[in-house]
Amino acid sequence: MSDVQQQIDTLVKGHRVVLFMKGTSDFPMCGFSGRAIQVLKACGVDDLVTVNVLEDEGIRQGIKDYANWPTIPQLYVGGEFVGGSDIMMEMYQSGELQQVLAAR
Repeated sequence: MSDVQQQIDTLVKGHRVVLFMKGTSDFPMCGFSGRAIQVLKACGVDDLVTVNVLEDEGIRQGIKDYANWPTIPQLYVGGEFVGGSDIMMEMYQSGELQQVLAAR
């Protein structure tokens, strides 16, 4: 495992809820990241850790390889990959995301 992959693995497994996104929770730099933050706030997540992929090109590419998922944002809950903003929105609307967050 490369240094970047190890760094990502440590982040994902070291925190309950991690969102790799463009920008920060206060200043999302794309609409998809903004929507992901809104969904997590609507779920009442108060222990969210965000990683701004725009600050580190290694992380930006590395997270795509880590989950074998081509887009950002990416949500991890309890060390497991959940999905991007579209999946998050679908899961939120069905109530599934709330269940995942409550279970982990």
